Amino acid sequence: MDLNYPNGKKFQKPLEPNGTKMKNPRANASTFSNRGMKLEKLINESNTFYLTHNRAIIHKKPTPLQIVQVDYPKRSAAVVKEAYFKQPSTTDYNGVYRGRYIDFEAKETNHKTSFPLKNFHPHQIEHMRKCVAHGGICFVIIRFSMYNVQYVLSVEHVFPWWEQLETGRKSIPLDQIEQHGIKIKTGAFPAIDYLEAVDELYFT
Repeated sequence: MDLNYPNGKKFQKPLEPNGTKMKNPRANASTFSNRGMKLEKLINESNTFYLTHNRAIIHKKPTPLQIVQVDYPKRSAAVVKEAYFKQPSTTDYNGVYRGRYIDFEAKETNHKTSFPLKNFHPHQIEHMRKCVAHGGICFVIIRFSMYNVQYVLSVEHVFPWWEQLETGRKSIPLDQIEQHGIKIKTGAFPAIDYLEAVDELYFT
């Protein structure tokens, strides 16, 4: 199936350093589309644990596709031959926890001392502002892959940095995230207990 971006440019699989096609693109953590794969996997596993134990209902929002061409090799089956990635309009995850609407974005960085604000899109910031205005719990999970550590950071601590993006620094310092965020405990069940950090931020 051919996948295309909204500007019409075709999706190209990343190449090996020698210029050949990668056998397994997902194995290359340095590609832009897969930088957050590890964090996403941890969150998805945790959400399954929360759902199974009736602790919360939180799901990842699927990335929408615009179908362009479909073939019907037989009447009982359809094969998508060409599609476009639609620009996501909101954040990665949403659901219900302790009677409150919950909405958050998950980001991962290889930077050692700060989190680049370019990882956010303007429409995501606008969506999170609206969630907060309507009383929702809204935050970001930021993973520093170099240290194998992640934090829950309320979006109220993201907005001031975003507002000065054009004239000030382009990232949130790690020490500010450590000061205002909550470090997420890791384990087996769940993989990362981010709701414990949410409890500390919003329910204490």
